[in-house]
Parts: sequence; structure tokens; C-alpha cells
Amino acid sequence: MNTATRDFIEKHLKDDVRSLALSKFPEDVDKTLALNQIEARQILSKKVLSWASNPDLRFPKHLSIEQCSSELTAKYKVSIIEGGDVFVDLTGGLGIDSYFLSQKFKTSYYVENQKELCDLAEHNFGVLGRKITVVNSDAESFLNDLTSRRDNARFVLYLDPARRDVYNRKMVSLHDCSPDVIELQRNLIQNPIETRFIAYQTLVKQILIKASPMLDISLITNEMQNISEIHIVSVKNECKEILIKIELGFEGEIKYFCVDLNPVETRHGTSLQYTENDEKSAIPSYSSNIQKYLYEPNASLMKSGAFKLISQRFAIEKLHVNSHLYTSDNLVSDFPGRIFEVICFAPFNKKIKKELLKNVSEASVAIRNFPLSANDLRKSLNLKESDKNYVFGTTTMGENKIIILCRKYNPLTQ
Repeated sequence: MNTATRDFIEKHLKDDVRSLALSKFPEDVDKTLALNQIEARQILSKKVLSWASNPDLRFPKHLSIEQCSSELTAKYKVSIIEGGDVFVDLTGGLGIDSYFLSQKFKTSYYVENQKELCDLAEHNFGVLGRKITVVNSDAESFLNDLTSRRDNARFVLYLDPARRDVYNRKMVSLHDCSPDVIELQRNLIQNPIETRFIAYQTLVKQILIKASPMLDISLITNEMQNISEIHIVSVKNECKEILIKIELGFEGEIKYFCVDLNPVETRHGTSLQYTENDEKSAIPSYSSNIQKYLYEPNASLMKSGAFKLISQRFAIEKLHVNSHLYTSDNLVSDFPGRIFEVICFAPFNKKIKKELLKNVSEASVAIRNFPLSANDLRKSLNLKESDKNYVFGTTTMGENKIIILCRKYNPLTQ
């Protein structure tokens, strides 16, 4: 990249890329490169600010930027992975996870089958001063070469399989992703060549797989073997990824971690940790009435399905088997989710607007186990979108449809 192009990028970093593309460029500026880098850095500024603000780094096409981990989720992975001898990112991509995870290992490899991404990764790792060996290969070929090693190094493998096919359709099964991690694990633990199996068992210490938040948890546990931990990771109450930790030979009970990360906080807030048996054996309490406080689990907890355990663990009462809202008269201030103060509630009928909501014109509307969509309920109640008030449409025990008017709990006003 010449100086003119670099200066142009820095000058126009905050410009609208589409409008910029229609403007006239100086002759010594590489227009295509400049537009690509500006767009990439604008996207990365919301995900990996430390990279986006570095003018010496180079970035690939749009899709790789969209699919990369954020700095926040990458650092969370660092907190849960065991360090050691050798780290291998078998699906290198942009290299965000490789960069952060490699700090816990003596030796690190970035493996990627796209030559362009390899060249960019090698450049970026050099700029960042991180010693990572870049290998232009696919995951399967790299793993085949592992068995030729004769040292005593233990490997930790990381995979973020592509969740779109050649037609850009989203994948919903690990079998449909690339590489196929189900088949890859089968080769690791069930290979008919005994010497190769022993070699893998000796070499591979741990495998960490980043999966789509769209995947069903039960599908993962049915398809994969030797899972020791599953981490359901959200950022600001939006589920971003599911992390599957595998230890070859592990046959114990899976530990689940529901986490909601906040960019403002420096610590990682584990919302709930449990085992499958904890949820199966949990005895929830059900409420016959709406009490002073209403609780809505965060996105990670909603994804986990540990709904009985939430009631038991936090001593709050569930509204209905399928509603996944909870209530109590005593405040549970450390509840992992949103807490509301109930103003009033009433059965859902034609009088609800005139009686319960007669002085309410604006509210954020949500539904849990309710016959109408949130949008249809908002229209029927003639409410404008606002966070001044919160309205929930839900079902309680006895199959009663009700409307709850509440406001978000603010500890600063207590």
C-alpha cells in the first residue's frame, strides 16, 4: 500500500462507504483497496477496536470480517482454555482468535486453506509482534501430519467451522459446516488404525469448537463425544456463540456455563453454571399471582433451557411451565437477566387498554407464551415503542392470558 492510499484511508475512515465509492479519487490512490479497508475497519471498530485502530493492519473481504470473533468473546475463550505446549487454530480466518488464544502457549499455528487470508494473517501477526506459524492448508491435512511428530508436545486444537455453504445459506448442524467437526472427531477417536488413534490420544490435550448460536444444544450433545463443557456466550443480552470443550476420553457429566458479557465491564460475568442432572432434578416453584418483581432470563439462559433450575437456584416462582418468566416479592438483585418492578397486571381482554393502560401511550412490548406476536400485541394496545414502560403478554398457571405493566428495576433509585 502506498503512502497516498494509506493517508486517504485515515482521512476518510468515518465516511459513508457507498457515497465515497461514487466520488472522484486521486490518481495515486488505489480505490478498491481503500474502500475495502475503510469498510473493514468500520465493521471491526465495533468488534475488535484494538485492530481497527491500527493503521498498519490489512483486512480481507467483507464476509471474513462479519464472521470473525469479537475481541470480547476472544478474550473470554482465553479465560476458559488451558494453556500449554502447542496451540493450533485449524480454521484461521481473520486470525482474531489465533492472536488472543496464542498468548497462553509456547508455540502456535494458524491453519487456513485460503491463500489470501494466510498472507494477510502473516502480515498482521508480524505487525502485532505475535509469533504464530501460518500454514496454508486445510484442517484435515494438518491433522494427518500430527501423527508424524516424535516429541512430547501436547496440542490444544481450536475450530470455528464455516457456517455457510457455497450458496451462502446458513448452516444449522455441525455436520453441514466446513470442516465437518463431527467427522473430524470420529477420525480422532475411532480411527481403525490403532497406532494413529494412540498418537492422537497422546498428542491432543483439548479441542475447543466455536459453534453457531442457532444450533440446538441437545443436537450438539447427541452428535459430539467427550464433551466436558459447553459455554453459551452472549454479549449485551444477544447470544453470539456456543463454545464446546472436548477432552478425548472424557466420559463425565457435561458442565454448562451461561455467560452474558458486557463491553463496559472488565470482568466476565458467569450467569449460571450447572450440569444436565442439576436441571433434570430441579424442582421449580410456580406462582398463583404476579408479585412485586418480574424476572426475564438473559439470552444465554434462554438458550440453555435450564428453566426449572432458575426457579430453584434463585428462589423465585415461575409463571407457567412454558412462559419462562419469574416473580417474587423479595428482590433478587443478582439475577442473571432483566429485573422489572411490577406496576399492575390484568387479564387480557377488550377492556385492557381502557383500564390497565389508560394512561400509557408508549412501552416496550414483549411476549412469553402468548397467542399474539409482540408486534400484533403492540398494535392491539395502540402503543408506541419506548423503554419508559414495559408491557409483557404472557400465560400464567391455569392457562390465563394476562398483561403485565412494569418498569425496569434501577438499583440507583432504591
